[in-house]
Amino acid sequence: MSETRLTFKEMCAKFDVTPRTLRYYEYIELLQPDREGRSRYFGPREVARMTLIMRGRTFGIKLEDIRQWLLIYEHEGTAAQMQAFVDMADRQYAELEEQKRQLEDAMHELKTLRDETAASLEKSGAA
Repeated sequence: MSETRLTFKEMCAKFDVTPRTLRYYEYIELLQPDREGRSRYFGPREVARMTLIMRGRTFGIKLEDIRQWLLIYEHEGTAAQMQAFVDMADRQYAELEEQKRQLEDAMHELKTLRDETAASLEKSGAA
C-alpha cells in the first residue's frame, strides 16, 4: 500500500468497508478522492476524514451530522470544529443513555416474564 495515497480497494481494506459504502460516502460528499481516469485515489486528508467518519459511526452519530461537522473545519477552523464535536458528543451521549435505559427496561421485563413462566411450569409439575 502506498503511504501517501490509497487506491479504492486499499481504502476499503484499511477501513473494512464495502465498495458500496465507500461509493456512498463519496456520493454524499463525505469523501472527495482524487480521480485519474476511472481510478480513485485517497490521500491523507481523505484517510483522516474516513477515520473520523468511522469513529462517529461507532458512536451512532448520523452521517449528516458527521458531514456537517467535517464542513465546520473547512469553513471555520479547528476551534469551531472542536466545539461542534463537544455539542454533538453531548447530544449523542444523552441519546445513548436513553437507549441504555430502554434496553435495561426491556431486559428487566423479559427476565420477569421468563421467571414467572418458569414458576408456572414448576407449579404445574411440567418442569
